[in-house]
Amino acid sequence: MIVGRQRIATLAVVIPVHDEEQLLARCLTAMDDSVRLLAARRPDVEVRVVAVLDACSDGSAEIAARFPVSVENIDVALVGAARAHGVGIALAGADPATTWIANTDADSAVPLGWATVHVDLAERGADLVLGTVRPDFADLSDAQIADWIATHEPGVAYGNTHGANLGMRADRYLAAGGFDPVAAHEDVILVDRLREAGARTIATADCEVLTSGRAEGRAPEGYAAFLAANYG
Repeated sequence: MIVGRQRIATLAVVIPVHDEEQLLARCLTAMDDSVRLLAARRPDVEVRVVAVLDACSDGSAEIAARFPVSVENIDVALVGAARAHGVGIALAGADPATTWIANTDADSAVPLGWATVHVDLAERGADLVLGTVRPDFADLSDAQIADWIATHEPGVAYGNTHGANLGMRADRYLAAGGFDPVAAHEDVILVDRLREAGARTIATADCEVLTSGRAEGRAPEGYAAFLAANYG
């Protein structure tokens, strides 16, 4: 039995959404599968999934309503604010010392074991988990795919920060001030503060998240910009 500091009683999953009607169903279907697997293995862990629809003008709301998630609506068009709002909702009434915050994106699909890996690493003593991501090769050219494969060894955790696969213990999150209400790099800013505060960090490739490889992303300077700069 896990006791004390390592125990996780609540998993809070936060997904910011901005006009993602084409990919949101894939995201939420994958999340539901992952959460169901965790529930089967760890029925003692309460799971709260919050989708924050931020300045959406498409059919994202109708899609989100079909899934067992809490749906929040805001209108600021700032991914940092959307993440922070979702975390605030997900943490209501939970004990921060035994709550794990797991983050992904609406254009991404988590693997089946994603939720379980996050909880397992938290209970091994992690304060911060940096997970790997992989672009959807269907969105890339042959040259881009070749470049990606040449620079990414399978199973290696490089320790980069990706909001699509990022977790932290809630009390550490709160002590570090949470996500800043910015349009980009909210994940990097928070991770830097957590590390400066001494958070025990684990990088993992055990729950790699599939994310969109599209050329134009929803967040400025986000993953699409990274792909364009490095694999364009």
